[in-house]
Amino acid sequence: MPTGAPSPEVVGKHYPFFKAYDVRGRVPEELNPDVSYRIARAYAEHVEPGNVILGRDMRLSSASLCDALAQGFTEAGVDVIDIGLCGTEEVYFATFDQGAGGGVMVTASHNPANYNGLKFVREGARPLSSDSGLNEIEALAATREYPRQPAKGQRRMTNTRQDYVRWLMAQVKADSLKPLKIVVDAGNGCAGLVVDALEPHLPFEFIKLHHQPDGRFPNGVPNPLLPQNREATSRAVIEHKADFGIAWDGDFDRCFLYDERGEFIEGYYIVGLIAQSLLSANPGEKIVHDPRLVWNTLDVVTAAGGVPVQTKAGHAFIKERMRAENAIYGGEMSAHHYFRSFAYCDNGSLPWLLVAQLLGTTGQPLSSLVEERIQRFPASGEINCEIADPDAALQAAETRYKAEAIAIEQVDGLSMDCGQWRFNLRKSNTEPVIRLNVESRADISLMQSKTRELLELLNAQGARSPGH
Repeated sequence: MPTGAPSPEVVGKHYPFFKAYDVRGRVPEELNPDVSYRIARAYAEHVEPGNVILGRDMRLSSASLCDALAQGFTEAGVDVIDIGLCGTEEVYFATFDQGAGGGVMVTASHNPANYNGLKFVREGARPLSSDSGLNEIEALAATREYPRQPAKGQRRMTNTRQDYVRWLMAQVKADSLKPLKIVVDAGNGCAGLVVDALEPHLPFEFIKLHHQPDGRFPNGVPNPLLPQNREATSRAVIEHKADFGIAWDGDFDRCFLYDERGEFIEGYYIVGLIAQSLLSANPGEKIVHDPRLVWNTLDVVTAAGGVPVQTKAGHAFIKERMRAENAIYGGEMSAHHYFRSFAYCDNGSLPWLLVAQLLGTTGQPLSSLVEERIQRFPASGEINCEIADPDAALQAAETRYKAEAIAIEQVDGLSMDCGQWRFNLRKSNTEPVIRLNVESRADISLMQSKTRELLELLNAQGARSPGH
């Protein structure tokens, strides 16, 4: 067992760094090799996998956490298939492609450098979340003792990237891919590894930014949702006269796009674009979406002959609903894209390949493919605010707009449809913030004024921007 046993005040209590969908904690205060070992033993006891896929991101602490997980699994009699430095989607792929009993990815995605985390799946890359096993694993890790015993499982290193690249290329029509110049910004995360493996198979010229995995984050934390992190990608698109740009977070499960003018495109509109593309070849299929921004998705999907299905935001909820509906695609405005062909999991490589294919088949620039949709349903983009009492803020918003609302939903937070504009206000599942999204029907000034109005209401409730 790794050294540094947890202190008495930690053992016997649930770990606060277990979140709704995964584990995220500070290293080494919360997440360390000892805790990782215990989590592996607990996972093995609860899930009982014969073998697991194990992968890790570029963070400086990831290798030691990965080693501790491998030790925990093998001492529990579980074989470990270690695919090394990779993205979360590569763990998903290897888990279902190799028929493994489960998978664990060591990553904290876009969190600061002093954080790390774990993402879990079971057989078939099915998610493990707080309502499907993660709470039980947390309790077992915190309360059980796992004495050293002779290792029964084996750990072997393997490279599944070329198999993954072959799968990706099978999802697009190679003869529809035209020569394009594309800026790719990996943010010193792991996305560049897959781009390099794909490159020989594609007619694209890549302009590579922050391409090498580097857990020191020399160019800042890889999170393109932060406006200050978008400038380098945008500038490179303009300077190189590229056809479009792509940026990812650290484990590249989220994919962000920029048009040929260097303009950042909200993920909301990419959901509609991909849904429309898939429905053109698969009419009548179901498309799952989250409740934060909905009007564009509803309009696009119904016009293309598809069936829109709304569910709560978050990968566990989207995947569960997609399986239940056998949906061909699911999209979140947060730039998560899910595919039935990918075991209903989110994927950060396939979206941009599908967009590149669309550029080839339509002959139009990316701006033209989304511009009309943006004008028809302008949106605020997600605005995050720290707040002491989010429930009181939700109640205040409902009270303020109840008289003018024609529909009120609480599928995920509070959604209020006021006819020409609507908003969604929800508590985060992973951070101490409340998230606001506002959209309107072809009236950008109305959307902007209502956004300001709601922010003033939140400020009156004590809200502030994170980090201020």
